[in-house]
Amino acid sequence: MHRICYTREAIMKTAVIPPLRVTAELRQAAEGVLKEGESLSGFLEASIQREIRWRRLQNAFLARAQGALEQFERTGVDYAAEDVIKELEDMLAGAKAADKSGR
Repeated sequence: MHRICYTREAIMKTAVIPPLRVTAELRQAAEGVLKEGESLSGFLEASIQREIRWRRLQNAFLARAQGALEQFERTGVDYAAEDVIKELEDMLAGAKAADKSGR
């Protein structure tokens, strides 16, 4: 059997995640949601990658929030929630209109 790899470069997996002890119920639940041809280790790897991306997004959000707080403390300038929501709604409406006209 021959397989074709469409990746640009081969990725060597040289590191190992420590073994994970779980309850039998958790293992059964994980095995129960595997897609056809998916391995438990592939599922775990994808889950770890997804959680890493999520935590990086959370960290970036918190950093932006901290920066906004520091800017407010420095300048004393703030914005009413209603004004911010209105501006976001206007931006969304503009994006939707542009999307419709671009079709």
